[in-house]
Amino acid sequence: MSDTIEAGHGVASAARKDAPPAIILDKVNKWYGTMHVLRDVSLEIAQGERVVVCGPSGSGKSTTIRCINRLETHQEGRIVVDGIELSDDLRSLDAIRREVGMVFQSFNLFPHLTILENCTLAPIWVRKMPKAEAEALAMDYLRRVKIPEQAGKYPGQLSGGQQQRVAIARALCMKPKIMLFDEPTSALDPEMIKEVLDTMVGLAETGMTMICVTHEMGFARQVADRVVFMDRGEVVEQGPPDSLFENPRTERLKTFLSQILRGH
Repeated sequence: MSDTIEAGHGVASAARKDAPPAIILDKVNKWYGTMHVLRDVSLEIAQGERVVVCGPSGSGKSTTIRCINRLETHQEGRIVVDGIELSDDLRSLDAIRREVGMVFQSFNLFPHLTILENCTLAPIWVRKMPKAEAEALAMDYLRRVKIPEQAGKYPGQLSGGQQQRVAIARALCMKPKIMLFDEPTSALDPEMIKEVLDTMVGLAETGMTMICVTHEMGFARQVADRVVFMDRGEVVEQGPPDSLFENPRTERLKTFLSQILRGH
């Protein structure tokens, strides 16, 4: 496995040298009323890079990635995705959302649609893809996440782990350049977590740009080019997973890691 991981890291570092960043956050600030939830958050994510964002509850990590496709609006600073700056312009927002797939903590599948219909809805309506082509694409991704036999079922007939894999397949059906994961395993039973993480490991090996908010430190070690640690709305530390976990520089990260390890 280590050979695969090292090879993946090489792909990402090559992308960093040659290509413009996939995502730029420049001194991003956000408030909910008087609560300052993001404080001068600055990050650059290279094309093909895999970044894990971790931190204690309330640290701003989910808010950060929700700002990247404007599910949350920031009040100060700049966010540039795939060369387009986020603004109130709906056309640019639509262009960004077509290129950015997102998988949530709760699966957000349409309960009245079959698995296949859930996966083909956006490609048909947003990408204007012919139905037969959309269905072939959906089946390809359902095979990739190892549940093609569930295509005719409804979400309520599937386990939580299977539903989350459908959510990943559905996001991939839009052929996004960037995938955002917001704590994709936190609503799952322990025995279902591995199947979803395995799916994400496979996706990471394709070279897609990924940002994942997660507490799964084993996944971070295996997949991430970089881990970003946030606390109290700030980026506190960042770096390759091994150096960050083995030699944390700040007391805030040391405390967080000791709590995570104690929890496991």
